[in-house]
Amino acid sequence: MKFITSSSELLNRLQAINKVINSKNALPILNDFLFKLEGNTLEITASDLETTLITRMPLENVSEEGSIAVPARFITEYLGKFSDQPLTFNINTETFTIQILSETGESNIMGDSADDFPQLPELKQDMVTPLLIPADVVLQGISKTIFATGDDEYRPVMNGIFFELSTDHITMVASDSHRLVRYRRNDVKAEKDGSFILPKKPAALLKNVLTKEQSDVEISFDDKNALFKLAEYTMICRLVEGTFPAYTSVIPLDNPNKMTIDRVEFLNSLRRVQMFANQATKLVKMELKNNQVTVFAQDIDFSIASHDMLKCQYDGLEMNIGFKVDFLSELISNLASTDIVLEMSDPSRAILALPVQVEIEGEDILMLIMPMTIAE
Repeated sequence: MKFITSSSELLNRLQAINKVINSKNALPILNDFLFKLEGNTLEITASDLETTLITRMPLENVSEEGSIAVPARFITEYLGKFSDQPLTFNINTETFTIQILSETGESNIMGDSADDFPQLPELKQDMVTPLLIPADVVLQGISKTIFATGDDEYRPVMNGIFFELSTDHITMVASDSHRLVRYRRNDVKAEKDGSFILPKKPAALLKNVLTKEQSDVEISFDDKNALFKLAEYTMICRLVEGTFPAYTSVIPLDNPNKMTIDRVEFLNSLRRVQMFANQATKLVKMELKNNQVTVFAQDIDFSIASHDMLKCQYDGLEMNIGFKVDFLSELISNLASTDIVLEMSDPSRAILALPVQVEIEGEDILMLIMPMTIAE
């Protein structure tokens, strides 16, 4: 097994899939990459059993096809020591010795048998639901929702992004029970209804490789696994089992009190005042009246306090309402609109955060946050 490749291109591919590998693995072979050379294509695989990420590299100088498992941490660190240059890999698939020839020298490392690497799970063809979605749509959906995913071992269905497919639109939803984000695209439709919950880790991995993708993403899934096929990457992962909560039931429909405000000014105000909030509660209060919002925080234990007054367009009753400031700041920072509107019914019920300007045609994004109780 022999091939020549660019050191920097190979390193970029390895770094992209290396994030799959856990720091501690039950099986030692999972600390390796699987290199598989067929024809003029080098296929490299990383897996943690739950998620497998594969990348494919076209090569020109190839001879002797074969497969070998290569220590992931070692090869990644080693390639990082090179400036961009061609490297020649001479691999003996019987003794598992790997000889690497560079412009200045030679190195030898030991690999492992490719036969020990876990096999890819196969989707049940009679249950597979295929779908083609533009890469930028998947990227936007994951980017806008992943921050709101939960981290609750007792409610695993909240620890991922809910993909809801219909013949009218596709929707991606995430919630940690304090916040909820619904990202919908009315310009993308599925051939039939379906849904699955993509865990947070593979969602983050997919987001990382989608940033350079231009074509469509082919998505297939059954009741256990989902397969995402890109031009140069393929990811297959185990889905979260269970039923995602009926998220539409928590979205309030009657919200007569509306505040429209410059998003960046509001976000900067929250970040300034946040420094004075109690570190345990992270509570920030907002007082709304007369087209003005006063943002206030204090920490009695350290005798510090701060308030900021901003102009806004407010249509509604005078109101005092509290939020966990880091939750609200993160929510607002993920809205791209110049102006945003907060829609409220009363200080005890969920508040909607919506963009005033639509960033992308066909995009419909809604964010929700639960307020905190303000002590009298």
